[in-house]
Amino acid sequence: MRVFRRCLAIVALLGAALFLTGQYVTPWPNILLIRGLFHLGAAHASAGLEEHVPHGLIVRKALRYDERDPEALLDIYRPETLDPQAPTVLWVHGGGFVSGTRHDLSNYTRILAGQGFAVVNIGYSIAPGSTYPKPIRQVTKALAWLVEHGAELGIDPARLVLAGDSAGAQIAAQVANLVTAPGYAKALGIASPIAPAQLKGVLLFCGLYDLDAFDEESEGVIAWFAKSMNWAYSGSRDWRAVPGYELASVARALTPAFPPSFITVGNDDPLRLQSVLMDEALRAQGVRVDALFYPRGHVPPLGHEYQFDLDGEAGRLALARAVAFLRGL
Repeated sequence: MRVFRRCLAIVALLGAALFLTGQYVTPWPNILLIRGLFHLGAAHASAGLEEHVPHGLIVRKALRYDERDPEALLDIYRPETLDPQAPTVLWVHGGGFVSGTRHDLSNYTRILAGQGFAVVNIGYSIAPGSTYPKPIRQVTKALAWLVEHGAELGIDPARLVLAGDSAGAQIAAQVANLVTAPGYAKALGIASPIAPAQLKGVLLFCGLYDLDAFDEESEGVIAWFAKSMNWAYSGSRDWRAVPGYELASVARALTPAFPPSFITVGNDDPLRLQSVLMDEALRAQGVRVDALFYPRGHVPPLGHEYQFDLDGEAGRLALARAVAFLRGL
C-alpha cells in the first residue's frame, strides 16, 4: 500500500541522517529502522484479524523442533475434528529476512486452521544475527520433526503444504525446490527431509523470488531496502560475491517437479513484479499454478501483505482462493 512506501521513505531519510556519506560498515542501523517499521505493520495487521479468529481450535504452542537451536520453535493449530485427507500447512512468516516472528502470524494461521486444516506456524532465525541459508536449514528440520512426530500430533506426513508470506514465501519456495530437485538440494548442501511425493503444494503470498532482479528493478527507498536486506541476509555488503547466495534466487532454479502452487500479490505491492516473474517461471516449467493477480489500476490499491486485511474484499478473496486450492490438492 502507499502507506508502506511512505513509511519506508521516512526510515530511509533517518538512515541517510545516520550515514551522511553512505560509507557505513554494518547493516545494523538500517536493519533496526526496518525492523521498527515492520513491527508496527505486523502488529496492526494482527490486531485487525482478532475478530476473525475462530474458537474451538486445538492449540499446541512453543514446540521445539531442534533441541540444539533455541530459536527453533513452532505452534500448531487444528480443528477438533480434522478430515484425514486435509493437508497440513507449514507457514513461514515474513519480515524481509531481518524482522518478524511466528507470533505475527498467530491470528492468520489460526483463521486458516479454522477452515479445516492443521497449520504449523514456524519460527526461524533472522538476519543479521543469522545469515543465509540458516532459515532454509531450520525449515527443513521443522519438516523432519513433524514427520517424526506426526502420529502424536495428528498430522499426516504424506500430505504436506509449504506456505509463506513475503520473505517467508521465498523461504518456502526454496525449501519446496530442494525437496523436489535433488540437484538444487546438492548445490545448497541441504538434504531433503521428506520425499517429493509428501509435498503436495505451495502457497506463495507477496514474496520475492529473484533477489538480483529485486535489487535491479528497485528505485529510491525500495532500492535502499533491497541493498540493506541483501547485505544483512547474505552476511556481506558485496552480497553478489557470496558463494551460494545466488541460489536464493529460486525463480532461476525451478524444475518441472516443483509442487502445484497458489501465488498472489497486490497491484500496489513493491514486490509485484517478483510474483509475476515467479508465476511465469513456474508456468515455463509446466508447473500447475493458480494465480490471483489484480490489474494495475485496481481500486483500492492493494499493497504489500494485502491478504491479511480480511475486512477488505480482496483479502477475503485471497483466503477463499487459497482454501479452495488446498482442498483441491
